[in-house]
Amino acid sequence: MLEPVERRVVIIEDERDVARLLEFNLRGSGFEVSSAPNGAEGLAEVQKTKPDVVVLDLMLPDQSGYDVCKQIRSDPQVSDVGVLMLTAKGEAEDRILGLEVGADDYVVKPFVVREVVLRVTALANRLAERRARPAAGDPSGVLKVGPIELDPVTHDVRIQGAPTQLRPLEYKLLQLLVSEPGRVFSREELLEQVWEMRGDINTRTVDVHVRRLRVSLGPAADVIETVHGFGYRAKRDGA
Repeated sequence: MLEPVERRVVIIEDERDVARLLEFNLRGSGFEVSSAPNGAEGLAEVQKTKPDVVVLDLMLPDQSGYDVCKQIRSDPQVSDVGVLMLTAKGEAEDRILGLEVGADDYVVKPFVVREVVLRVTALANRLAERRARPAAGDPSGVLKVGPIELDPVTHDVRIQGAPTQLRPLEYKLLQLLVSEPGRVFSREELLEQVWEMRGDINTRTVDVHVRRLRVSLGPAADVIETVHGFGYRAKRDGA
């Protein structure tokens, strides 16, 4: 009988009472937990333990949680971990920035501990599913639209066969659009599905990121079409 795989969480939080509360509850839910009081020690712990999820405070004494998140995403050894940001900043623009630098989820303090545990569990499960897909021998999940190839498992993006680097939000936006070529997504739908927000912020945010995505796509920029008065879509043929 196979032993259950223990899931790991690293908490990067300078408020010791908050860190202890999370440690206690996450351990009670079956996680192996370690914590660090600042960004530098937190990054070292992430690189050492290669966790499934990082619970990351935004306001750290030595650096911003945004910067820590960027460093995690730029390290190929740990770039696929789930990142849950904990912060006292609840403004929509703060949440957007957190998601843009690579956070998967965002919880505002004060929080309900049970909700955090459930969100961490969901992120850990999502990572486990993603890591299991290659073992299932199913390479057919690569999305192809015109010169664009996108692998939802590895998050690799190629344009005309050449590797292309996208920001996390650019990737999420592209993946959604090319997953259903020809379908028009309204700005409100994109906010909900990419940013995980309802229409409580200016939908011009979507237009700004579509423009950035087109710049990043270079010769494949015209794959993303504007449908005036409605929203955006990926060309059905990609040509």
